[in-house]
Amino acid sequence: MSHEILVGLNVVDDLTYEDYRTAMKPMLADYQGRFGYDFKVSEVLISEGNTDINRVFTLNFTNKEKMDGFFSDPKYLLVKEKFFVKSVGSATIISSYEK
Repeated sequence: MSHEILVGLNVVDDLTYEDYRTAMKPMLADYQGRFGYDFKVSEVLISEGNTDINRVFTLNFTNKEKMDGFFSDPKYLLVKEKFFVKSVGSATIISSYEK
């Protein structure tokens, strides 16, 4: 059974965010992770939080331990600091579930 998260972001710098995605994808694959769906959205009708969302996607891993390892990997954290922090105004984990 795989583990998946549904994420909403407020991307404020598309070019730097694409640099982030390019830099993190090989590491994502190392942890047996992949993007399932990826949407740019223009309007959010209902939100439980008080954050803007203009990007929604799923990340799928073979299991939760792989996901946890990916997000705590020191190499990933460097890429996150270099690109993600500068390009994303807010991040919301909408859901996390076994698939």
